[in-house]
Amino acid sequence: MLNTLAQAFALITTWEVIVAMFAASVYGLVIGSLPGLSATMATALLVPVTFYLSPIAAIATIVAASTMAIFAGDIPGALLRIPGTPASAAYADEAYAMTRKGEAELALGAGVWFSAVGGIAGTLSLMILAPPLAEIALSFSTFEYFWLAFLGLMCATLVARSSPVKAIASMFIGLLVACIGIENPGGVPRFTFGITNLFGGIEPIPALVGVFAVAQVMRAMLTPEPPPIPKRKFGSIMAGQWRLTKKYNWQMTRGNIIGIIIGVLPGAGADMAAWVSYAMSKRFSKEPEKFGTGHVEGLVEAGASNNASIASGWVPSLLFGIPGDTIAAIAIGVLYMKGLNPGPTLFTEKASSMYAIYLMFIIANIIMIPLGIVMIRLASHVLRAPRSTVMPVIMLCCAVGSFAIGNNMFGVVTVATFGIIGYVMEENGYPVAAMVLGIVMGTMIEQSFVTSLIKSDGSVLPFFERPIAAILAAMAIGALIWPVLVWVWRKLRREAAPATASR
Repeated sequence: MLNTLAQAFALITTWEVIVAMFAASVYGLVIGSLPGLSATMATALLVPVTFYLSPIAAIATIVAASTMAIFAGDIPGALLRIPGTPASAAYADEAYAMTRKGEAELALGAGVWFSAVGGIAGTLSLMILAPPLAEIALSFSTFEYFWLAFLGLMCATLVARSSPVKAIASMFIGLLVACIGIENPGGVPRFTFGITNLFGGIEPIPALVGVFAVAQVMRAMLTPEPPPIPKRKFGSIMAGQWRLTKKYNWQMTRGNIIGIIIGVLPGAGADMAAWVSYAMSKRFSKEPEKFGTGHVEGLVEAGASNNASIASGWVPSLLFGIPGDTIAAIAIGVLYMKGLNPGPTLFTEKASSMYAIYLMFIIANIIMIPLGIVMIRLASHVLRAPRSTVMPVIMLCCAVGSFAIGNNMFGVVTVATFGIIGYVMEENGYPVAAMVLGIVMGTMIEQSFVTSLIKSDGSVLPFFERPIAAILAAMAIGALIWPVLVWVWRKLRREAAPATASR
């Protein structure tokens, strides 16, 4: 083992790998911090560059860029309430509320610190738990995937600060949007109205950019400028992080565990890990009333979770060629292109290359801290820029990012449309995050449901007969009826209070 580790260390200490990793890290930080340019897009745009690199350097660019981009999405979320990546959307409101309270350093410091901790935890899971976790993932059928997606949707009701009814209504709007196009089990055009561009459906990224970024710009245009954040020297980014680590040790650990488990499940990824972890943090917090007002607890758990899922998502990818998420799917393509064919033999015949990947993940998460602090300090100037300067730049980034997704103007129109929808919804108290979650999860839940019914010949019993499916079903149904139980309990307490007082 020591000999293999020494060989792996020699592979990653070449100048080509070092330069490639550093350049990809800076690139990932920049792309991730720009609204509309996701970590998946950042990784995909690197593929042509990997043609000219050695196998280890090529994988290093994918690892570094994806790790940095997931964290960097927290920066615009905290400073402008515009998540840079979908994984940051779950707690963007919380981080922005902390910034308005004058705690931008604490919010961004928690983002970089707990993202690094989560990334290292995910890497350890990749090293130690790969075989058993991969076996669990392989045991999942469409029945389990349906309940997993359903559980993800129910998180919309748990994290909503408005009424659960409005959150569920927003979620159904998202599911309706996910029905658009011909990418459904029947292959039949739905809600396309003869428009060719709608045949491919609505991409989640333009929808997310529209409801968060464009709606925010519209809100800024129609409301008076808020009092500026007092000018002050941007303090220490890492101050207080050790205190938070000790105070929220269990939340951090729980976020790491959730991220590792969700990351290893094919098709889940950092987005779902962040949503589930933030929902868990709020549900089991001793201070749930503080969530949404600028409470760091949710950032600790969700920040650790989304980066833990990145590394653990490589478990099924390396063992069986099954992508844990879209980034891992791109990585599989690069692995095949460079002759590192995924499979069990990869761990025996090219063990040094596997150890090199482990080391690259650890190094990427370690250097995330200094590079992230530099990026935060550069981005912090946004706080002092006048709204009339910042908002046009945001609109330009949104337009460029949405155009780059499909290389056509339809993406720009989509962003603008969802900007209007997002503004109208928020003005009436409907959480747009629940709608985005419905769009992201809609395709997965429909395909899993229809495929499962075909396999069971229309019977619903198999949805509950398999042990893992039964556990996920109980969790999902519990999340569904929890708001109702809370509402009934509060109503009974209100009715009981006058009766007690009259006695």
